[in-house]
Amino acid sequence: MSNSQFLIRRDKFLEVPQIVWGLNNQKIAFARACLTARMLNRTLLMPSLSASLFYKEIDLLQPIAFDKIFQFQRFNSLCDGFVQLGQFSAISNNSAVFELQKGSGRKWTKERDLYQLRQCKEDPTDKFEVIRIVGKNPFLWHDHWPVKDYARIFECLVLVDEIADEAMKVVSKIREKGNSIRSKGNDLQSNTHSPSFSTSPSPYVAVHMRIEKDWMIHCKKLEQRSNNSVICSSKEEIMERVAHVTSLGHPTVVYLAVADSLLEDSSILSGWKEGLHPFEKKKLGVWDIYKKYPYLIQSAIDYEVCLRADVFVGNSFSTFSSLIVLERTQRMIKMGLTNNIDARRASYAYNILGESGGPCRWMTDMSDSSFHAISYGSNNISC
Repeated sequence: MSNSQFLIRRDKFLEVPQIVWGLNNQKIAFARACLTARMLNRTLLMPSLSASLFYKEIDLLQPIAFDKIFQFQRFNSLCDGFVQLGQFSAISNNSAVFELQKGSGRKWTKERDLYQLRQCKEDPTDKFEVIRIVGKNPFLWHDHWPVKDYARIFECLVLVDEIADEAMKVVSKIREKGNSIRSKGNDLQSNTHSPSFSTSPSPYVAVHMRIEKDWMIHCKKLEQRSNNSVICSSKEEIMERVAHVTSLGHPTVVYLAVADSLLEDSSILSGWKEGLHPFEKKKLGVWDIYKKYPYLIQSAIDYEVCLRADVFVGNSFSTFSSLIVLERTQRMIKMGLTNNIDARRASYAYNILGESGGPCRWMTDMSDSSFHAISYGSNNISC
């Protein structure tokens, strides 16, 4: 049904459990909750996100309101006619709530889940003002919607001004370092830059360097279960493949996006190819910006920094990397750049070997009928 024919009811609501785990798992869970509400023709009550990364110890989840991270009114304006967020204050005082238990286990198939949702669109369930889903985190719900529907919702997620401003400070610092390095390079040798990287402001490469302890445990288990050897990447493999990105001009600033509290390797800045100048938060001089905030906001800042990079290199099995590439792909499509050939906007997966020993070019397949690959990672990427 086209948006012009579809009106979300503002007197019927869907309530979902607190959304947990990392930033991008939370964004996927939020989008899945939105699309569930859309299917039921209901307004989604503004969910609670989780500021911390803990997900097993419920008392440590540190709930944080959606509108502390993303702009509430802006979301509704951008997604008007597609999905709608509502406040709990909109519920009538005498509202009756229908509690819907999401199924689980192997017997709870995608078909059974879809059947349950369709039943909720009919009386007597649909008569309830509020349907409250209890049980699993929305990230674990079955997926019934195409990639383009998720992308539509992600476009409506705009960071609050405070967080967006902090991200721009980091980007400015990276470009400032780049200008300084290029200036010194010009003094030594006049032809050190690729023509495509010769204009100001100074370009930079962002690498989502997924080598933290939580990831290495997770990815090794994934490799064992799936008999797939291209999920984990060592520091050395990442550095080697990034160095083979042929579009990079030298010297180039490389920003390393890592979860600092989970990183056990203190040598990530050493061993890079000559001409690549790596920086993480402390060397860049922006740790004071990050340390003021909980994990979720730190991740949101890093996400924006990676999204704005001239070249992005990530891991195709990471939701953080996958959502960045999805947004970068969406922007390229809107600009008419559908072949991922613009060096300034290219994305790569370092865990998959591409041409000339470098990382594989990466674009999201926006025509995919399921978001499953993006939710859980894949080595079957569009290049």
